[in-house]
Amino acid sequence: MSDALIVVSNLSFSWPDDTPVFEDLSFTVPAGHTGLVAPNGAGKSTLLRLIAGELRPTASSVTVRGVPGYLPQTLPLVGDLTVAEVLEIAPVISALDAIESGDASEEHFTTVGDDWDIEERTRAQLDRLGLGDVSLARHLRTLSGGQVVSLGLAAQLLKRPDVLLLDEPTNNLDLDARRRLYDVLADWNGCLLLVSHDRALLDRMDRIAELDRGEIRSYGGNFTSYEEAVRAAREVAEKNIRTAEQEVRREKREMQQARERAARRAGNAARTLKDAGLPKIVSGRMKRNAQESAGKADETHAARVSGARARLDEASRALRDEQRISLELPGTNVPAGRTVFLGERMRVGHGERALFAGQGVDLTIRGPERIALTGPNGAGKSTLLRMINGELESEGGGTRRADGRVAYLSQRLDLLDLDRSVAENLAAFAPGLPEAERMNLLARFLFRGPRVHLPVGVLSGGERLRATLACVLYAEPAPRLLLLDEPTNNLDLVSVAQLEGALRSYEGAFVVVSHDERFLAEIGVNRWLRLAEGRLLETSAPDA
Repeated sequence: MSDALIVVSNLSFSWPDDTPVFEDLSFTVPAGHTGLVAPNGAGKSTLLRLIAGELRPTASSVTVRGVPGYLPQTLPLVGDLTVAEVLEIAPVISALDAIESGDASEEHFTTVGDDWDIEERTRAQLDRLGLGDVSLARHLRTLSGGQVVSLGLAAQLLKRPDVLLLDEPTNNLDLDARRRLYDVLADWNGCLLLVSHDRALLDRMDRIAELDRGEIRSYGGNFTSYEEAVRAAREVAEKNIRTAEQEVRREKREMQQARERAARRAGNAARTLKDAGLPKIVSGRMKRNAQESAGKADETHAARVSGARARLDEASRALRDEQRISLELPGTNVPAGRTVFLGERMRVGHGERALFAGQGVDLTIRGPERIALTGPNGAGKSTLLRMINGELESEGGGTRRADGRVAYLSQRLDLLDLDRSVAENLAAFAPGLPEAERMNLLARFLFRGPRVHLPVGVLSGGERLRATLACVLYAEPAPRLLLLDEPTNNLDLVSVAQLEGALRSYEGAFVVVSHDERFLAEIGVNRWLRLAEGRLLETSAPDA
């Protein structure tokens, strides 16, 4: 519907421990596709839950016009559910089956309503999302994480919503599934509010809404246009700050000079009055007049300094307080041509089937190669990384690793001790690093003050990834080979850019599993591998 939109007025919300999240937040989302961006912890997911009605605000008016659909970041689904139950069409299918069998009970017709074509619409929707071969009777536990996300989206679209709220819908999708989702959303007409770190998806939005310091700012155009606007605004803000700083210095200098001139005039006038031999009442009046004149001039200059400082404060507030992680990876130069890993005829079982076809897969990693490992969900990419790391032994063939540490960042983020603090975990990984250097290092990963002493188990997904990155990358000795499994899944867009810069400067070899095409392009990948149907193939481009 053309007038479908979201209106939020004076929204306030705090957690049960009285930690404030939003205070008096107002904004509207018009029809069309809107991408919502903000740093981790700013409250994007919380905002979607408030709009969807999953959370109750402290105070506000939230209006959603039309039929809503909401896909959360973590789907609360039970593995015993069938596909039909997840899609919420099981009662309709059952009623249709009963009617076709000759049962003309009124309750069946009531259940079906206007959904006589539900099976056709469902199959068409599943097919568009790459789930065409998935039976409606299939249980959820037999599906991959990416298939579950696609199924969740299909369930929302089958409701024929006017307003669609999506929270990180591409996080667990492989490249093919992402492209299908892009196409489905491109054809969907309505009011879409989407939270995502997927820049390719954000580049398909009509506008970008930025949640910053408790306010929403809207930018027309896609994410690339938003980045350009933010960059231009930052340059203007920095220029205004420099101008304001110069003005403050100039006004302070002129005030000091005026005071010095007034002091000299006062001294000269006192001597002149004394030499003139004027009566005390006259000389006193002249002295008071001079002091009042000097005082007024000083007040004028002080007001100018105060005004200049106020303009500096205003210019500083306009400058974005971007919390950027600062990564400087250890020097780990690996000579070109040196073999850091050799795997021959690697095989591993997955239940009763072999994960890799035939005699297994071969892989050689040499020198400072930058390898992207792509392929569909469930192909065994994470398993292959675990074999390279030595965590999982090959059931055939053999593996050999060169001297030097292999650093492995698992997608599961299960490397750290959840009961120990961030600082304690880093101390365990880098015991030779002095405490002051560890604290400085954690500050560069945005862990400052009391947050360095928080148990890892209470951290958000993005915080846990930053803590794991710090421990993996700075453990002793420095890594010669990095294995990164979907490293951008929980990072905000600013931190992704920082990680890209760090990997560009890294001098060792790395293998990265990622479905983020822009991320792979930015980190200088020079070798592409695709794992599909049990075979590892060299390609010339992502999923070519």
